[in-house]
Amino acid sequence: MPTLSINFDPAVIAHLMSASGDDTVHVTLTLGTGDPTAAPAAKPVVPHGPLADLMKADLLKAGTVLRFHQRRANRSGRAVVTPDGQLVVDGHATPFPSPSKAAEAVTGNVINGWTLWHVEDDGPGPTLDALRRELESRNAQ
Repeated sequence: MPTLSINFDPAVIAHLMSASGDDTVHVTLTLGTGDPTAAPAAKPVVPHGPLADLMKADLLKAGTVLRFHQRRANRSGRAVVTPDGQLVVDGHATPFPSPSKAAEAVTGNVINGWTLWHVEDDGPGPTLDALRRELESRNAQ
């Protein structure tokens, strides 16, 4: 039987150590060259889908945490933007291709995710819709 060797970058270990019980940590495994000292060749990831333009304009970055809270329904959601422009929602193994599909996964209802998701800051940051309007404003100039 072959030997399985898993090596984690020290930054990954530090992140795991600082994660709270509510955090979801996603780990991707790839096949390497067999040389444990060789760094895997990084393929550039190009964002695609609805969030791609925001990412290409640096208004949204991979790893950005998005949140929402609906007081009346007592629901909240948390998602992380992937390098290819999808959203990984806490509690769901598969990324969602759009903000609305990600929001629907949490709420159970068809809903406009662009106006629901906020960038996580020191309080509710801008919605994805506000970022999209900012991009449209930039492009109009």
